[in-house]
Amino acid sequence: MTNKEIAGIFKLAGKLTELHDGNEFKVKSYMANSFKIDKLPYPLESMSGEEIEKIEGIGKGTHAKIDEINKTGSLKELEELIVKTPVGVIEMLSVKGLGPKKVRTIWKDLEIESVGELLYACQENRLITLKGFGEKTQEEVIKSIEFIQENSSKFLYAKLEPIALQLLETIEKSNVAELFSLTGEMRRRCIEVEKIELVVAAKEDFLNWLKHQKEIEATDFESDDEKVIFKINKSIPVEVYLCERKNFQFTLFKTTATAEHLELIGNPKPAEFSSEEEIYENAGWNFIIPELREGIFEEELNGQNKLNNIVQLSDLRGILHNHTTYSDGIHTLAQMANYCKELGYEYLGISDHSQYAVYAKGLKPEQIIEQHKEIDELNEKLSPFKIFKSIEADILPDGSLDYNDEVLSSFDFVVASVHSAMKMNEEKVTARLLKAIENPHTTILGHPTGRLLLSRPGYPIDHKKIIDACAANKVVIELNANPHRLDIDWTWIPYCIKKGVMISINPDAHKMEGYHDMHYGTLAARKGALTKEMTFNALSLAQIEKWFLEKKSKS
Repeated sequence: MTNKEIAGIFKLAGKLTELHDGNEFKVKSYMANSFKIDKLPYPLESMSGEEIEKIEGIGKGTHAKIDEINKTGSLKELEELIVKTPVGVIEMLSVKGLGPKKVRTIWKDLEIESVGELLYACQENRLITLKGFGEKTQEEVIKSIEFIQENSSKFLYAKLEPIALQLLETIEKSNVAELFSLTGEMRRRCIEVEKIELVVAAKEDFLNWLKHQKEIEATDFESDDEKVIFKINKSIPVEVYLCERKNFQFTLFKTTATAEHLELIGNPKPAEFSSEEEIYENAGWNFIIPELREGIFEEELNGQNKLNNIVQLSDLRGILHNHTTYSDGIHTLAQMANYCKELGYEYLGISDHSQYAVYAKGLKPEQIIEQHKEIDELNEKLSPFKIFKSIEADILPDGSLDYNDEVLSSFDFVVASVHSAMKMNEEKVTARLLKAIENPHTTILGHPTGRLLLSRPGYPIDHKKIIDACAANKVVIELNANPHRLDIDWTWIPYCIKKGVMISINPDAHKMEGYHDMHYGTLAARKGALTKEMTFNALSLAQIEKWFLEKKSKS
């Protein structure tokens, strides 16, 4: 099992132990083990028992539990707790704002045993009758449940991409199809998707072939002459559009685009085409890359001939906004730098958390001096590769940053981000961000809305005011490439470009592997038609050094 899966079992055991008013020490132990295991930079499955027991905070007792999980897939104590807990009560633990103690109160005092019942009770104002619950808590619970329900049938693109690629690889190896491709939301690289879709021009009975592919683990089959529907891992819907070779290009074109996009280009009639480019040419359009076929702003881009030079991963020259063991990262500064250089990048920005972020071991001024000294030493060794001195400064509730001017001026650049007090209304949070943007030390506005896809909606901001302010103050906006964030949303990129605001595709990496999230950030950027010229970290080392120096001279 993966570290994340093992950590999840410990976490659930901790929550259920607390739910049933179990031993407080045991609850803390489960939760601490969950956190520790989730943050490990190496897989437990590759380690010996002796090596596991040498990990700080993991002794023989925890090792025994890890061993039990690897052998049985669970813990005996956890299974005993699950048996005496209604499924719906366990689901309530995922509702934001409700910890195990509050869920126990709802379960025992109101006899509520499902998320649906809980929502109904909130709508009848029953939650506010409980001790420790107020109107504000009730409103937050309603919002959280509605958010969960709206996103319950969706998946992160990043979760389905490896599964989809494996499916394509299996089709290719088997030689079952003449032509095949991803289509629909997956081909448009939507950040959230409901299913995997493919177009297949098969050489034989595709359904029969599929049923004999053990590695795909397909179940729940449905089919007719034009489509095969099934599930992978019993939960991921897959739809396969079947067609003849001569109709492949048109079928791919039609199933990739949204209805709005098809209407924009005149709903072309079915015909034999040699390529999708030919379809667009016949419709009097330039070729539209699949990512842009949403029916939102491609017509304007087509008319302005702005469809060329859309950014690609290979255009990126450096990686900005990354964390190390100085704060809450898993790998050291040297490890992060060496790996970045190995990947072929010219520069790296180290932006560990600032002092206000105590939960993330934010850096005190004396630690900053220590880190800068190490950066200087590494830059001598790794030249011409360069590490830039940066910080992810917390934007405090009043909009100020959490260091004085002297400390802030010691950095090459500053990423300013919100990490706390997120429950402000649009007017207040916009004013908070505006003040941070106007701070002359702010270089990049980090993850502007703080959203976590499928988990937490972003705080409400006036995007146009924020982007306009960034333009006026020469502040770059981050497209946080973590597939759980992808924030700023791609739909705002055209407005950023219109206002002359550059976008920095940043992984917010907390370990070396996090650099690879640049892939997902680039896909999201392409959906917003971000060009290479407007991509901040597509600048060369010499160009970005000059940019930083000019910005600092004005501050």
